Amino acid sequence: METKTISRRERQKIAQRQEMLDAALELFSEKGYHNVSMHEIAAKAEFAIGTLYKFFCNKEDLYKALILELSDRFHASLSKAFEAPGDEFEKLRQYVHAKGEVFRDKAATIRLYFAETRGASFNILAGLDQDIRDRRERFLERIAAIFESGIRAGRFHPIAEPYILAVALDSLCNAFLFLWLENPDNHSYPEDPDAILNILFKGLGEP
Repeated sequence: METKTISRRERQKIAQRQEMLDAALELFSEKGYHNVSMHEIAAKAEFAIGTLYKFFCNKEDLYKALILELSDRFHASLSKAFEAPGDEFEKLRQYVHAKGEVFRDKAATIRLYFAETRGASFNILAGLDQDIRDRRERFLERIAAIFESGIRAGRFHPIAEPYILAVALDSLCNAFLFLWLENPDNHSYPEDPDAILNILFKGLGEP
């Protein structure tokens, strides 16, 4: 399969866009979304305001880009976990580990999303939350497929429907991650995926 070569100009545009997103994230994190202007973002990124508007129609468009970038990162990392070699146990371990890695790497963006979304205007959220929900649903279905495969292979006991098991595992991961986001000094996300998985595996089967 032929790989498309990105031109120098395209690489420069990608780098400029990322600099703008990084500047916006820093300002949003410091001052809150509603207290930052496009002029401040342009100044922070050291670009003319007109250049900023070439990349983003307005501040809402920029905020959506930040959150969708995070969603894309989740999609890429978790997809690799599902494709990892090994049995169903190992695939679930890779999923739990990958989710923690993305949270740690993108903690500032995740905190921004949870801090600002409740007070965001309808225009900011239009389509954004639905996109994220749709992606989460696809991941739950992929986790459910792993549980279903493990049940068929006799590795897991059929104690619940595969989709319910997927929701349970995803909710456990999120619970640990939200605790860590709120108080990282006292609540760390487990380095060993089995610390989370064994909450299920103790009654589900031997890992």
